[in-house]
Amino acid sequence: MKIDLSYLREMAGSNKELVLEMISIFKSQVVEFGENMDQLLESKEYDSLGKLAHKAKSSVAIMGMEDLAQRLKDLENAAREGKNIGTYAKTVDSFKKETAEAVKELNLVTKNLELYF
Repeated sequence: MKIDLSYLREMAGSNKELVLEMISIFKSQVVEFGENMDQLLESKEYDSLGKLAHKAKSSVAIMGMEDLAQRLKDLENAAREGKNIGTYAKTVDSFKKETAEAVKELNLVTKNLELYF
């Protein structure tokens, strides 16, 4: 599994509606983040890419995707400094692939939310 909802469950307590809202926000955000990352890469706006990686990092961390959150932090720092430009596309592709898998998992979670509480 890509996701670990432990933090989200702890944060929301027994408020299932909050969990569902956070999942919904995540699902829409990651699609937008991925599209924007592609555009920023193509236009070589690396500073903006780093700022977007920072925002995306928070979203994936809430869903327990710690490894991806760390890679986004690394992208954020590298882009801010203009270093390792050749690695940015790989991180963006990884972000899009892993969040797509996470969305599939979250769709199952929302159908069976009572199993997670």
